[in-house]
Amino acid sequence: MVDTIVFLVAAVICLTGALGVILARNPVHSALMLVMTLFGVAVQFVSQEAHFLAAVQVIVYAGAIVVLFLFVIMLLGVDTAQNLEIGVLPAQKWAALCFGIGSLALTGYIILAVDNPVTGRPGLGGAIDETANVRLLARSLFSNYVYAFELTSLLLVIAVIGAVVLARKPAKELPDEAGR
Repeated sequence: MVDTIVFLVAAVICLTGALGVILARNPVHSALMLVMTLFGVAVQFVSQEAHFLAAVQVIVYAGAIVVLFLFVIMLLGVDTAQNLEIGVLPAQKWAALCFGIGSLALTGYIILAVDNPVTGRPGLGGAIDETANVRLLARSLFSNYVYAFELTSLLLVIAVIGAVVLARKPAKELPDEAGR
């Protein structure tokens, strides 16, 4: 019963933070909502008794990555939302929509087509012995869980691109040769 309550509270925290990242008009508030989401995920890890992953979630992601995002936002001097319509190609929104739908369809197809999905399956190897733990962890990470590993790196790249887009300032008009 307590596990269900912890899961539901952490899930609400994660979803609220995720919606706050998208809907916040101030990029700094958006980054703070990302911290809220990451802490919710850390609570989910603790409830699954994955304490190392929870610590990594807080230290690396909430600590280092979000601080990096805040540093970029502050360095570029953005404190409010700006008009992002400047310089947008006419077909860019439709291309992005098609790419997003295609990516979701491809991900769904891969999840359904793969005979041995990497999520939701209990581990077969048991505990890793102390002599070859790094080698076995690397083999597991880059063979069995390579899709999850690559998707995580892709999400981090998308987050960095999103932070740069939010922090972009419009180019100031330069005077022409006559000095006008």
